[in-house]
Amino acid sequence: MRPQITIKDIAKALGISPSTVSRALQDHPDISKKTRETVQAYAKANHYKPNAIALSLKKQRTNIIGVIVPDMVHNFFASVLAGIEDAASKKKYTVLLCQSSEQYEKEVECLDTLLASHISGLLVSISKSTTKFDHFKEALEDDLPIVLFDRVSAELNTDQVVANDYSGAYAAVSHLLETGCKRIAFYGSPEHLTITKERKRGYQDAQKDHGIEPDSELIFECDNRDAAIELTPKVMQLKNCPDSFFTVNDNTASGVIYAIKRAGLKIPEDISVCGFGDGVVARTSDPELTTVEQSGYEIGQAACLRLIERIENKEELPFTRTVIETRLIKRNSTR
Repeated sequence: MRPQITIKDIAKALGISPSTVSRALQDHPDISKKTRETVQAYAKANHYKPNAIALSLKKQRTNIIGVIVPDMVHNFFASVLAGIEDAASKKKYTVLLCQSSEQYEKEVECLDTLLASHISGLLVSISKSTTKFDHFKEALEDDLPIVLFDRVSAELNTDQVVANDYSGAYAAVSHLLETGCKRIAFYGSPEHLTITKERKRGYQDAQKDHGIEPDSELIFECDNRDAAIELTPKVMQLKNCPDSFFTVNDNTASGVIYAIKRAGLKIPEDISVCGFGDGVVARTSDPELTTVEQSGYEIGQAACLRLIERIENKEELPFTRTVIETRLIKRNSTR
């Protein structure tokens, strides 16, 4: 007896997503007539039969929440997950977790895996390599509730929960300026990410408000420890080298500190360094890192509670953007 083909088999054969196949088999009007006919013809030719158990499960709410994060090891995302777990547990929901490893292709796979597990809703922080959002748009069209947190996209009509990245960056750079720094280098994530845009905007506005014109030569794409260790010696060799660094996260700041100390310079006497996040790295670095408290736990709780509210509310709710305030934590890496 030949093995029974599945929706995933059809999707792989035709080069489309499983959710598109599912809707095409149901003759969903959002799927083009040509695609519906192609899918249905392939399914018939290959003797596809719907799984009765799966269909019955799909009609029931499972009380399972799917979560996709870029990196489970990163302290910020670990804090977010703790907030999600606590909020979900109190509401009697189970959490299924996937890691995209900052890869778009892996993110798509994560979504398909979670959809196959009949999740009731989805929490997502988008990977830094994701610039296309069709996989999430299709899930939204299938009426799957989605809440984005931290890494969000204006292309998706969803609720969002974010830190106040702008004010956090503004406070950090203002502190550097007020302690005597004049040339502040900025290490950011890829430019298309909202967190980079907002933190860069705070970095630039703080300088302008202190009478300093931001120097584009001091803005770099660098968002992890290894990259910072490699880049920082080159930055320090610039003709007008920086006297301080503001980085998009604490791991990157730790790389800057390592590179500066290896060059024989002292922190903060010679160079000031400020990060963003306030995780374990900030409290265990030498010297302890001045940084912006990002409140990952609160972000996770707020995102999870909003998702559950959307899952359980039968009426259509307006989309909301929740902003969690940040706080500058002054330690010994700045003057």
